[in-house]
Amino acid sequence: MSAEPTPRREVVTGEPRRVRPLPRYRTQSEIDEQTALGGAYVRSLMRGQLRAGLTAFTVVAVVVATLPLVFEALHSSALVWVVLGFAAYPPLTLIAWWYVRRAERNERDFARLVEGRPTP
Repeated sequence: MSAEPTPRREVVTGEPRRVRPLPRYRTQSEIDEQTALGGAYVRSLMRGQLRAGLTAFTVVAVVVATLPLVFEALHSSALVWVVLGFAAYPPLTLIAWWYVRRAERNERDFARLVEGRPTP
């Protein structure tokens, strides 16, 4: 047998010499760089938000526009006050609730698109 010793292994640890940048999503960089594609993404978000706002406004306008017809049909000032004091608020609250849910869903879908996550 040979009397040669086996070479000793040494492990060198230290800071990495080069730091890799975090991966950026292509969609996010398109928006940040304000390219035509990024502008299209932002316009689609704004179009969705505008559509939700105009829909909520139209429903509120229809509800408010029909109130004089309801008052004329009631022929009672007590019932008019009941409609104004109580019956008008639940539809307005439901419209506001729908609008907030729709706006948040639009933003969530846009964020999912920018981050590159698949739709559930």
